[in-house]
Amino acid sequence: MRFTHMQPRDWLSVVMPLIAVLVFGDMTLAVQPASSKTHEVEMTAVESDVVIDGGGERYKAWTFNGQFPGPVVRVTEGDTVNFTLHNPKTNIFPHAMDFHAAEIDFLKNYRAINAGETISYTFVAKKPGVFFYHCGAPPMIQHVARGMIGAILVDPKNPKDWPKADREYVLVQSELFKNPDDVQAMFDRKFDHIVFNGGIFKYHPFVTGGKALEAKPGERVRIYFVNAGPNEFSSFHPIGEIWDAVYESGNPANKHVGVQTYVVGPGSAATFDVVVESAGAYPLVTHSLTGALRGSIAVLVASPDAKPAPLMPHTPWKPEVPLTEITPPAAP
Repeated sequence: MRFTHMQPRDWLSVVMPLIAVLVFGDMTLAVQPASSKTHEVEMTAVESDVVIDGGGERYKAWTFNGQFPGPVVRVTEGDTVNFTLHNPKTNIFPHAMDFHAAEIDFLKNYRAINAGETISYTFVAKKPGVFFYHCGAPPMIQHVARGMIGAILVDPKNPKDWPKADREYVLVQSELFKNPDDVQAMFDRKFDHIVFNGGIFKYHPFVTGGKALEAKPGERVRIYFVNAGPNEFSSFHPIGEIWDAVYESGNPANKHVGVQTYVVGPGSAATFDVVVESAGAYPLVTHSLTGALRGSIAVLVASPDAKPAPLMPHTPWKPEVPLTEITPPAAP
């Protein structure tokens, strides 16, 4: 290309676009918004027994999809969720669904539906974090205590908002009552066990039927923690370790560092990062010891031989319906 006879304006018309590309090109790419997705999430209220310990003890539960807790729902900040709840005509009781990640009218969307009915609604997951979901039918305390609980993860739109995790687990804490029909005992806080993911010492390898959570030394392990209650606070602590970071409600903007123990109230949640440097066993407990010693101890075992594991690992005493996760569709 020859510029010998070009006027100053001609020079500018050629050079300025080149400068713009060189200077602002990367910036333009960086601020492109991530495309949001729409997720079709369906759950069925199932009134059935579930296994709650390694000895085969059964619990008369009310569940979502036959699971206690219900399936993990995972979306990204800004995504739309089209949710449908089915209450089969074979059930006896009304049921409902309340997503803490949603910002929608409670009276219209969280109302209880009778057996044989279906309800649908839509919400946008506007804020990142880990959130509680549960049945809100009255008496809500009973529906929560009988197992209609779960977690929805809303990943940040920008994954660089926090460090990448090497391994992730979801733990949902809740109270168990021997007689799930005794609502007064629930009001009186007369629980028999406090458990993680619906099982008594489910992730304690030194208890019958228990199986540890696994990790490799040096991995960043991220625990998405929900306290379903219905009543008791959790004082979540890693024995032999310190939380490298705690994110209130799982939001990367709400970061605390170097935390020994963190309180999570009923109906709340937090995300916990720990990097275990040495091989060994590290129990994760509620330091409210009356709860820990009655079922809520999960042992994280760090070993070079650690195998990959799902968000909610199985145990040898799986529920009758396999645990599942509801996740976003694969990227095109």
